[in-house]
Amino acid sequence: MKQVVQVRLLPTPAQASALLATLNACNTAASWLSQQMHTTGIFRKFDVQKRFYTELRERFGLAAQPAIRVIGKTCDAYTTLRANLTAGNYGPPGSERRRKVEDTPIVFRPQAAQPFDARCLSWQLGEAGREGPVSIWTTTGRLRNVRIVGHPEQLALLRSRPAIGETDLICRDGVWVLHAVIDSPEASRRVPVNGFLGVDVGIVNIATTSDGDRMFGARLNRYRKRQQRIRKRLQAKKTSSARRLLKKRRRKEARFAADVNHQISKRIVAEAERTGRGIAIEDLRGIRERVRLRKPQRATLHSWAFARLGQFLAYKAQRVGVVLVQVDPAYTSQQCHRCGWIDKKNRRSQASFICGRCGFVGHADHNAAHNIAAHGVVRWGEVMRPHAAPTLAAS
Repeated sequence: MKQVVQVRLLPTPAQASALLATLNACNTAASWLSQQMHTTGIFRKFDVQKRFYTELRERFGLAAQPAIRVIGKTCDAYTTLRANLTAGNYGPPGSERRRKVEDTPIVFRPQAAQPFDARCLSWQLGEAGREGPVSIWTTTGRLRNVRIVGHPEQLALLRSRPAIGETDLICRDGVWVLHAVIDSPEASRRVPVNGFLGVDVGIVNIATTSDGDRMFGARLNRYRKRQQRIRKRLQAKKTSSARRLLKKRRRKEARFAADVNHQISKRIVAEAERTGRGIAIEDLRGIRERVRLRKPQRATLHSWAFARLGQFLAYKAQRVGVVLVQVDPAYTSQQCHRCGWIDKKNRRSQASFICGRCGFVGHADHNAAHNIAAHGVVRWGEVMRPHAAPTLAAS
C-alpha cells in the first residue's frame, strides 16, 4: 500500500534561492521537452530519453538523474492527458475544447512540483523527534543538512522504512514541502460477516449511514458561502491590496473541506471496523456532467467534494482491512428499503421519504443508505462469488 508522508522543509535564504532556481530550471526543461514531444509525436518514455536526453542535459545544465526525472514527469503528464481525452473529459471528438487541448503542448508552471529519487535526495533521520536533515541536489550544487520538521508520527513512518520512494519538492505560497512516498504494510482484508454499512453522500448531509448517523453539511456550506462572499467583494475592488488578500486566502476553503472529510471518513471507517462490516458507497463519477442545475446552484454542486471523501474512505479502509465497495446509485433515493417499491413520488422533499405502497415514513438519506447497504451485499457477492447468489445480510 502506497502512503504519502508530508514534511516541512526549512531552508536558509541561500538554500531557498538554490531550490527555487532548481524548480525553475527543471520546469523550463520540462516545458521545452513537452514542446519537442508534441512536435515530433514521440511520447514513449524510452524513445524520448533516447532522442532528447543529451540535448536536455546540455541545454539546461541538468545532472543525469534529474534529467531522467524531468523526462519521466513530462511523459507521465502526457499519459494523464491521453487518459482524460479517452474518458471524454475534454469533450467529444471534434469539439472545439478537445481540439484546443490536442493542439496545445503541455506547459509547466515555473514553480511546479519536481520529483526526486534516492539518487537526488537522501534522508538523514536520526533518533525519535520532530526534526532531521536532508541532502538534495540543486543546479548550484548539492545542499546538505537542509532542515526538515514534521509530525513525530510522520517522521517515525519514514524512519521505519528501509527505502523511501519518489519524493516531490513543492513550493506553495513560499512554504517548502516534501511529499515522500513509502510502502506501508497492508492489513489483510476481513470478510464483512455482519453485512455492509451503507453511506449516502450529499450536500445538505455530507454523509448519512444506514445506522442513522448523519454528518451535517450546514457548517461547511455556511463556510463556503462566507468565503464566496469575501472573494466576490475582494474581486470587485480590483486593488493591489485586494489581490494580495485573495492570494493569501486561496486554498483556505479547500483545506477546511479536506479536514471535514478526514473527520467524517475516519468516523465511518472506525464504526465499520468496530462492528465487523464493510462499507458501501455510491459511485458518483460523471454526476457533474449528468446533472443540470440553475446558475446559482452550480457553484454548490461543483464545490461538492464527494470524490475526495471517497478517496479518504478508500485508503483509510484499506489501511485497517475494511472492505469498501462502490455501488450503482440509480434509484437508491426513490426505492423503499422495506418493500422495494420504486417511485419518484416516494421522495417528497430533500429530507422526507414516504412510501406510496407500504406507507413507510423516514428520512430520505437514511432510507437511501439502507438501499446502498443492500446493494453492497449484492456487489460483494458479484466480486467474490460471480456465479453464486450472495449470502450476507445487509445491515
